[in-house]
Amino acid sequence: MNRKNLSIVLNIVAIAGFILLATVVAIRYSHFIVNIVSNPQKFKNWVLSFGHLGVLVFILIQILQVIISAIPGEAVQISGGYLYGTLLGTVYSLIGIMIGSVCVFYITRLLGYSLVRKIVSEEKLKKFYLLINSPKGEIALFLLFLIPGLPKDILTYIAGLSPIKPLRFFAIVAIARLPGIFFSSYIGSSIEEKNYTIAIIVSALAFILFVLGVVYKDNIIKTIHNFIHKKGSSNL
Repeated sequence: MNRKNLSIVLNIVAIAGFILLATVVAIRYSHFIVNIVSNPQKFKNWVLSFGHLGVLVFILIQILQVIISAIPGEAVQISGGYLYGTLLGTVYSLIGIMIGSVCVFYITRLLGYSLVRKIVSEEKLKKFYLLINSPKGEIALFLLFLIPGLPKDILTYIAGLSPIKPLRFFAIVAIARLPGIFFSSYIGSSIEEKNYTIAIIVSALAFILFVLGVVYKDNIIKTIHNFIHKKGSSNL
């Protein structure tokens, strides 16, 4: 077997291994994680049962949420705020999201298009890749990560296919996702402190923004596409 064929075989084995591992984790643990993070008090009791390792467990859950999109990110972040307060909840969630993003980004860089094609539909892959792999792709990425209701986790997989420099990508992810993480943590903290009025108001606003993002997703993406393809504009 020549070097080229060996490389192809190893790539196929690596992709199959990653998909198999992700599938096993999703089947075995995602249902449990989804159920437990949906109940902040139950999640708090579970995390605290690990003692000093509780913070690491929470960060690990947030990492898995980035890798396995079936786990709802907002629920994890709200539970983080409920457990650790607004500030630390935001910090721990951001750490987990950044580690997860680094993992996904470099796994995609290593395994390439064949992996992403197994995770993301051809339609979404083509739509988002055209936005990201453009002269103003970094602006597009920032807006896509910032606006609620858009599929942020698959963007990390797709971004790994683009020529964007890793450190610039990670900076974009951190800055763009920080507001959403903060407000989710704030909601969780308000619930824990029994500030239900504030929690309801902020949750309602967040829900409205999320629904608008989902409902008008195609229009938002089209607007971003038209914006980044205007002539004479510079990149970030």
